[in-house]
Amino acid sequence: MGRIVTLIAVVLGILLVGGGSWLYNPDLPRAALERRWAPPPSQFVEAAGVRLHIRDTGPRDGPAVLLIHGFGSSLHTWEAWMPLLESRFRVVSLDLPGFGLTGPDPTGDYSDERSVAVLAALMDRLGIGKAAVVGSSMGGRIAWRFAAAELTRVSKLVLMAPDGFASLGREYGRVPERLPWLMRLLPYSAPKPLLRRTMQNAYAVPGVLTDAVVDRYHAMLLAPGVRRAILDRVLQTRLVPPEPILATIRVPVLLLWGERDGAVPASHAADYERALPDVRTVILPGIGHVPMEEAPEVSARALRAFLEAKNLSR
Repeated sequence: MGRIVTLIAVVLGILLVGGGSWLYNPDLPRAALERRWAPPPSQFVEAAGVRLHIRDTGPRDGPAVLLIHGFGSSLHTWEAWMPLLESRFRVVSLDLPGFGLTGPDPTGDYSDERSVAVLAALMDRLGIGKAAVVGSSMGGRIAWRFAAAELTRVSKLVLMAPDGFASLGREYGRVPERLPWLMRLLPYSAPKPLLRRTMQNAYAVPGVLTDAVVDRYHAMLLAPGVRRAILDRVLQTRLVPPEPILATIRVPVLLLWGERDGAVPASHAADYERALPDVRTVILPGIGHVPMEEAPEVSARALRAFLEAKNLSR
């Protein structure tokens, strides 16, 4: 699930600070967070009963592109892409329910099916009939679930190191019966130095994981209700065998992967290549798990080439 391992490492590290001392990190005030992290073009819209933090930029009559972030992230992860896309495309990004400044879903439902419903409602709210859908990590899994469920609403699909196949400790059809007690400390303690240490696995390009980036991720983690929502999502995520679902996706698909991805290795692209009817793969040399942050120009160039291509047959 993208960053579950990261979060486990954060709470495990709590016990290592100061010889096991207790560090209390309460939620930060929403108003202050919105002033700092949701200036224009951010806006808040209601869709499917959720107050969503979104950004909707670029020409309204341009081809729509919907960006879906990964686990523990927010719409800010796409910021470096914006000037590279919004002259040509209508670009919509959001904080998924349970993350960032959207905060908890009032329904308490964090299943993939609920995420699909929220995305469809957002497109309705914005008057978007069809969009190219781009998903990163956990957002990649939600993106291909959305493409399969909403066949007429997706023009092209871009999966960036997507989640979805079973792996060690994550079996199909099962959810955790309960959280390890260390993970249950997350709503109370999330030290920034330990967050930085665990984030390092996602970044391969030196110098990209700056203090400002860590500050942003930490602030979004401390948004009201987010940490409890993260734990709820972990408890509710039930993987299903992807192959039958992926086989129904008939739109062109781009797999965009960092060669040095330490979270979801690029070798996993082969699973998707076997399952998807119409797929091409671009491996980005020297880049890790978040190409839009680590190498925005290079990754946006690959994205634009795919989105603007007329004939995509292999």
